[in-house]
Amino acid sequence: MLEKLQALKDRFIELGQLIIQPDSMSEMGKYTKLTKEYKELEKIVGLYDEYKLVIDNLSSTKEILEKEKDPDFREMAKQELEELKVRQEELEEQLKQQLIPKDPNDSKDCILEIRAGTGGDEAAIFAGDLFRMYQRFCDKQSWKLTVLDLTFGSSGGYKEIISTVSGADVFGMLKYESGVHRVQRVPATETQGRVHTSAATVAVLPEMDEVEVEINMNDIRKDTFCSSGPGGQSVNTTYSAVRLTHNPTGLVVTCQDEKSQIKNFEKALKVLRSRLYEIELAKHNEAVGAQRKSMVASGDRSDKIRTYNYPQSRVTDHRINKTVYNLPDVMDGNIEEFISALRFAENVEKMKNSGMEE
Repeated sequence: MLEKLQALKDRFIELGQLIIQPDSMSEMGKYTKLTKEYKELEKIVGLYDEYKLVIDNLSSTKEILEKEKDPDFREMAKQELEELKVRQEELEEQLKQQLIPKDPNDSKDCILEIRAGTGGDEAAIFAGDLFRMYQRFCDKQSWKLTVLDLTFGSSGGYKEIISTVSGADVFGMLKYESGVHRVQRVPATETQGRVHTSAATVAVLPEMDEVEVEINMNDIRKDTFCSSGPGGQSVNTTYSAVRLTHNPTGLVVTCQDEKSQIKNFEKALKVLRSRLYEIELAKHNEAVGAQRKSMVASGDRSDKIRTYNYPQSRVTDHRINKTVYNLPDVMDGNIEEFISALRFAENVEKMKNSGMEE
């Protein structure tokens, strides 16, 4: 572990020199990348420096105990030794956590897509319930959620709703929500009181920058049309809504939340860029299929990840076999318990794979 930490510190010092070089500062893309890496290493290097100081102090305190005869000084040294040992253990745990391989996309904003699956009208209603759950969760995190496009269900809810979420560590937390969410309850449309099973899919995509995913604009067909839904006088009168079709892949993205066609175009392009990234990532994961992938954060939208059972007020996450019996609380946006447990499970798995676990 110490060798890894020293290598990171050497890189941190090197970055400090590279950042102030004229050629780095003249290229904004390069400069941004270097400063980002520098900032990411700053915390772990600070912890490492403190750890080395604690180790040095432990050594000197032990020497004092070996040589010192005065009872009062010895008592003070013993107390300091215990405090240093406690701090050493704390720092070692923090450093282990910092050395866990991180997803470079964790700090990014994200695209949140919810679609009704099997279950007809009830699936659309459940998709609406899930959207409200995430909306409440975002409010609690002080994140900004913006709806880009939606299609209402015939009996309520949404056949599809696409949003952007921006804030601190957005993708790093919401990425665990990708997959199939299943609901078991008596639908409002059910006349005989039978419990039905329906589903909705959730996709959480990191919002990619233009530099990270290049798009050939000649491959895109742009269509404009009148917006539908809230928006004031401009709705149904101006061609502000935008539909982008990516010809090579057939991907279609629509955005109509803004009154400005230009803003809708920019937002639609962000969604398209994120979806193209997802396709490339899937190809990469398939190419390295022999490499063990985490079940926790696979992000596969075909995986059944969670069941919401209304008769039993039960929510079960199938990836970590975690069950809670407070469904109303979960549907009100209190999903931190699941996200924390999933993040912990993934970190344990990463520590095993990297050989850091004792």
